[in-house]
Amino acid sequence: MDYTYTMEGTDNSQSIQAVAFDLDGTLYPNYRLYSRLLPQLILHPFFYAAFMRARRRLHSGQNESPEQTSSFYVRQASIMAELLGTTVNQTERMLERLVYGHWGKFFSGIKIFPWLKETLLALKGAGFRLAVLSDLPPVQKLSLLGLEGIFDAVLSSEETGALKPSGVPFAALSRALNIDPGKIIYVGNSLRFDVEGAKSAGMKAALIRRSIFSTGHAPERSINTADFVFRDYRQLQDYILQYRGK
Repeated sequence: MDYTYTMEGTDNSQSIQAVAFDLDGTLYPNYRLYSRLLPQLILHPFFYAAFMRARRRLHSGQNESPEQTSSFYVRQASIMAELLGTTVNQTERMLERLVYGHWGKFFSGIKIFPWLKETLLALKGAGFRLAVLSDLPPVQKLSLLGLEGIFDAVLSSEETGALKPSGVPFAALSRALNIDPGKIIYVGNSLRFDVEGAKSAGMKAALIRRSIFSTGHAPERSINTADFVFRDYRQLQDYILQYRGK
């Protein structure tokens, strides 16, 4: 199967001014991290099960309201505390120890996808603004992946107050870049969270699909939701650069 698709209305693509990326599973293969996390999952199964259940609720937008957007971490810890039978303060300390403070240990030595860095530098050199919007804090991860200093904006959905596919983090991305959503293409590995979230926010969307598992387990026909689908970052580079005459 050919995994490259042309974007409908190519004249509109000429207005692309920024390329934004998800991080986990988009800039590097998820399985490399999962294999390193396995001992932690075995040691703390109830904690990580509660974390995943809480994230599913937060992804779905349950209990989300505008006045709550500044307290994402408290809402997450509150859900987990209820599931674990702990206090919110205890849960926040566990989150810091087992999730947020652990990236250095697990990311050291993880390799990014082939041709990714070359693509980023080519796009930046052509004048496109670059950004990262990830559901988990990305700054330390980018440094460990050797990608620090490349992006013009680096955002965490958590820090905006809502997880993808909510429109809240995508709106924050547009504001951070100071670029209209219609002139941004967002690149991710999940149809539901990345592609559909970006499209709902008025952005264009590209899906990296290196295997059947990188679509967010969506039906094959749903892949057409994306404006562009690719396996290799050289395909994405060529696709975007053609609209700048490169």
